[in-house]
Amino acid sequence: MRFAVIQFPGSNCDQDCLHALRDDMAQEAEYVWHKTDSLAGFDAVVVPGGFSYGDYLRCGAIARFSPVMAAVKTAAADGPPVFGVCNGFQILCESGLLPGALIRNRSLQFVCEEVGLRVETSDSPFTCAIPVGTILRMPVAHGEGCYFADHETLRDLETHDQVLVRYVDAKTGEPVAAANPNGSLANIAGVCNRERNVFGLMPHPDRACNRRLGSEDGKRIFQSVIDTLAGRRPAPKDDAVLAPVGA
Repeated sequence: MRFAVIQFPGSNCDQDCLHALRDDMAQEAEYVWHKTDSLAGFDAVVVPGGFSYGDYLRCGAIARFSPVMAAVKTAAADGPPVFGVCNGFQILCESGLLPGALIRNRSLQFVCEEVGLRVETSDSPFTCAIPVGTILRMPVAHGEGCYFADHETLRDLETHDQVLVRYVDAKTGEPVAAANPNGSLANIAGVCNRERNVFGLMPHPDRACNRRLGSEDGKRIFQSVIDTLAGRRPAPKDDAVLAPVGA
């Protein structure tokens, strides 16, 4: 599979994503500069974390006007998976490819720690290889990761099964306030679009693909995309798995 990893001025997790895809997942991956106007030939698109354009004005607000984002929108409309991590999630929301917005953490402080994530649905290209209820462990590193949306949008997200992962206590699997690192509404950590091929996630699966980093759970997100592209999406199991993978 051939993955495009978008590079903006200020991106700093593009290398993490490229390393995870090439070295940990054994996939073909290439950097795509922000002035590129076509993503033809790529099977999937990753919008990485970092500080695109220095996060001036508002996180992701300037990146949305980059020439490459028109190509990302075209790719999203054509159906290939588009995956935004951290700042990439912010950019996808600013670009209108995902509903809601990411605002300042409720603590008003930068948060950098490992969190527990509960997989809420296997009905997506990004979670199809993970049973519902599985608890994943991944790091977060952001100052503006509080997911916010109006009541109607939240209701639609829940109704259409668009909340893919939620912050939870890694031991109990419960979405308690203490497990929410940024104050996101309904403990939402990642959502997809109605068509289910665009996904935004604040935690970093790219930093959780090797045991030396503390977790390999990020591989399961990438593997789901690979399985989808290969046309071998497994049937999800109904039973919940509440123990952290690899614990």
